[in-house]
Amino acid sequence: MSKLNRKELISLREKIKKEFSSKAENGDTKIIIGVGTCGVAAGARETESAFIDELKLQNISNTTVISETGCMGLCHVEPTIEVMVPGMPPVIYGNVDEKTAREIVKSHILEKTVVDKNVFDKPAADIVYEDGSVSDYKQYRIVLRNCGIIDPEKIDEYIARDGYMALEKAVFEMTGDEIINEMKISELRGRGGAGFPTWMKWNFTKQVKEESKYIVCNADEGDPGAYMDRSTLEGDPHSILEAMTIAGYSINSKKGYIYIRAEYPLAIERLKIAMKQSRELGLLGDNILGSNFSFDIEIRLGAGAFVCGEETALLESIEGERGMPNPRPPFPAVKGVWGEPTIINNVETWASIPVIINKGGEWFSNIGTEDTKGTKVFALTGKVKNSGLVEVPMGTTLREIIYDIGGGIPNGKEFKAVQTGGPSGGVITKEYLDTPIDYKSLQELGSIMGSGGMIVLDEDDCMVDVSKFYLGFTIDESCGKCSPCRVGGRALFNILEKITSGNGVIEDLDKLRNIGATMQKASLCGLGQTSPNPILSTLKYFEEEYVAHILDKKCVAKKCKALITFEVIPEACTGCTLCALKCPVKTISGARKEVHFINQDACIKCGECFDVCNFDAILIK
Repeated sequence: MSKLNRKELISLREKIKKEFSSKAENGDTKIIIGVGTCGVAAGARETESAFIDELKLQNISNTTVISETGCMGLCHVEPTIEVMVPGMPPVIYGNVDEKTAREIVKSHILEKTVVDKNVFDKPAADIVYEDGSVSDYKQYRIVLRNCGIIDPEKIDEYIARDGYMALEKAVFEMTGDEIINEMKISELRGRGGAGFPTWMKWNFTKQVKEESKYIVCNADEGDPGAYMDRSTLEGDPHSILEAMTIAGYSINSKKGYIYIRAEYPLAIERLKIAMKQSRELGLLGDNILGSNFSFDIEIRLGAGAFVCGEETALLESIEGERGMPNPRPPFPAVKGVWGEPTIINNVETWASIPVIINKGGEWFSNIGTEDTKGTKVFALTGKVKNSGLVEVPMGTTLREIIYDIGGGIPNGKEFKAVQTGGPSGGVITKEYLDTPIDYKSLQELGSIMGSGGMIVLDEDDCMVDVSKFYLGFTIDESCGKCSPCRVGGRALFNILEKITSGNGVIEDLDKLRNIGATMQKASLCGLGQTSPNPILSTLKYFEEEYVAHILDKKCVAKKCKALITFEVIPEACTGCTLCALKCPVKTISGARKEVHFINQDACIKCGECFDVCNFDAILIK
């Protein structure tokens, strides 16, 4: 297809919408299959093949359309599909393997009978999309507006949902100052963690008198349990390209970079496809839509270093240098990649831009709280029934996310805390579950919003062990450039090791606080400044667990190996010998049909005996 001018793009959009409307009126059955990374890993490709095969077998492949989409957000029931049969309401199925796929064809499509056992059990609330449509989940989708709906590898489907309309409006109807002013009205704050006003960052860069300026998308998502940016890129790559091009027009930049870790191959592949399609239509490259504005984007792959999520380290990596943070000022907005003024925003921030330009900053600013406007995407994981991607208006409470959308805590366990902000954040306890989510509220509780990781913890989680896990992660990911992070992080970890091994002393708690406070003030970048947060947060709310580890030599959650023992309950043991057979160090003795005994001196506390016992005869103390 040849490059388009503005008039031709408008005509193409109208044509595509009519074609899609005509297809819908034809009455064909439609099957949408989620093929994000999580879906593919769970077997979505095999499920798709089973559908294709069974449709042919039943001789209805010509009246059934199968399309692929990105992540639907229902990661706990992958593979997920949506089936739309004429005359029936759409149905979302979860855990659809090859056998279930064939059953859905025979029952749902042929006999008009829903396969109840695989229907996704939706929370009793609604999800509203930015276009006003409503589905059966409690969310408000702006960033994820196209994820789970369009085929991310088909530009026509993006254009049909008003894709590139914002770019067209920006280039032909707005000046750079007007675009930035619309961003100011919207009050959009950067979703990468710091929450800096987006318009202000753009304005700083625009005001610098330099001929070369750059636009950068930070897609170096590295928090444990976080996958918001990956899923957005996999499900709606064109929204990022459109937004970056709009930003390029607003500051007169001709070049952009998407910095993404090589660990995201599917996102990279779909970005490349989207960039190729956009260039072919004249939406990216020289003389965009026939105008005198030119802008192009290049992908730069990162090696997976967490510290490269910090903007100055990211810029170093783009330039081919080792990714290490630099002191600020100067800030990247003034002196960034190649020493030139650079706008850096993360994926989620970019995904909001086209909607703001189309609907106006005032529309966006009416969503959210006084402090934080718009929506936020969270990767809800951990001890929660419905893990997955969640997008909610700012001001939604933690309770609504964890219980109304997430379905609560599984297996009858008690909620203990939720970790927000990943290794840079802190824990929030049950007495604060009704706290509205925004930057200010979370900071007041000793945590941060971060990029959007949200890990739920239950009664079986040890808060000392959780802190040690996160600190171990940041130690491994530290670049080692500054001593507060390099030395302080290791000192904190050694103290936690001492406590969890039963050798701690009460004075260690003050050492944790003092070293943590020093790191917060003296570290060069956000990694070192925030890495003590999980420790300081858990000390604030769960100091009694630290004390129990130190004084009682006891881990209440029974997670720290040095502080627990496995014992056989004599009256429950049947002498089946299964525990003895499974013990990797052969430390369990006892004849068949006689009570067994665990040699505590040789036990490595792996828990294998507890896991395999069918008679609840193993006690953890």
